[in-house]
Amino acid sequence: MKTLNKYNERITRMLRISALFFISIIFTSCESEDSISEDAYFTIEENPTGMNVGVNGEIKSFVVRSNRSWKIVGQEEVDWVKAFPAKGDDDGIFKIIVKENITFDARTTNFVFLVDGNEQPTLFRVDQEANVPFIVLDKAEEGISIASIGGNFSININANVQWTYTLSDGSWLTEAELSDNEIKLTSERNKGDERSATLIVKSSQYPNLDKQIIITQSAGNIILEENFNWLNYANAILYEYKGEERMDNWTAEEIAKGWTSTENTFTNNQKVIYGRKGFVKLGKTGYGGDLISRPLSSLDGATTVRVTFKAVPYQTKRGTKDDNILNVSVLGPGTTSINSLTIDNWPDYVADPECVEVWKSNTAKYEFTVTGATSETQIKLLGGDYYLKGVGAGKNRIFLDDIKVEIR
Repeated sequence: MKTLNKYNERITRMLRISALFFISIIFTSCESEDSISEDAYFTIEENPTGMNVGVNGEIKSFVVRSNRSWKIVGQEEVDWVKAFPAKGDDDGIFKIIVKENITFDARTTNFVFLVDGNEQPTLFRVDQEANVPFIVLDKAEEGISIASIGGNFSININANVQWTYTLSDGSWLTEAELSDNEIKLTSERNKGDERSATLIVKSSQYPNLDKQIIITQSAGNIILEENFNWLNYANAILYEYKGEERMDNWTAEEIAKGWTSTENTFTNNQKVIYGRKGFVKLGKTGYGGDLISRPLSSLDGATTVRVTFKAVPYQTKRGTKDDNILNVSVLGPGTTSINSLTIDNWPDYVADPECVEVWKSNTAKYEFTVTGATSETQIKLLGGDYYLKGVGAGKNRIFLDDIKVEIR
């Protein structure tokens, strides 16, 4: 019996050792399987090998499919093209960003792809076209209009050649400042009839490149003239307000134009007027805003003046209309011929989707007179009232442009 027990113990011990050995084999096998990694791969969707770019430059995105870290390296250092981001892990997206080519030479560069530090066999090539000589004057087609009171104004120039300029019939204009891309001029006050000058920009290297722009100054009886072309917020489509900028946030240069607005106490003293693309918008939902001119400083003594402007009432894309009352008044001396106007030239977004024709119509033009205006008088235009909640439609937004004040 004693011998049998010893035999059983030996058998049990052997079984335990066998079980442990079998378990160790299983774990070793699992570890071996885990240690076998997936084969490396790196591709760019659609397998591009490069891109051809025009003179204006381009930004193009590419999708990477990979299970390794990758990096994009230029074969040479250039400042006209770059990859961003230039590295990544696994799948990702990178962009090739090519700047405008203002030179007269075509240009080429190559990028190398490194995957886990190993250079791939295929290069990525970027070719860009050569440019041609050019001179572009901003607003050359429509020309530049300045008020009779005179002052400073600028002409923006984009050119890839050396240039000079001359003025024809422009003795009333003097140069204030000159840079590679801008001519700043100063105009004298005009006390007579409307007058104009021609500014000509040319290159001695390329005589056929000469460009010109007409500068027109209003007659002497026009003491204030504003087209808001210096505003460039949002876009011209009236119901699309994304990107418009409240006057509180305008630049110092824009504020220096002299226009201001009443701080609305119902909106934490905001100036509820918005800059758009070449015009302004009064008010927002629930609250009205006004536009106030600078003083009519060129007036000598009490004078009757005529105020003209263009206005369009606010209407949503679906046709919902705001209230459309524009209150007119002055700050300082003077009496207006009327106290308010009904702005009723509603936009037609089907016939005029870009909101261009609505400003050209005679129905967009409004006017009133001010008697007894002096050099201290300021014109004020208010959309409805400052607090509009519970009043009519609860909103009274109005667009304004092309304001002119002239002596009668």
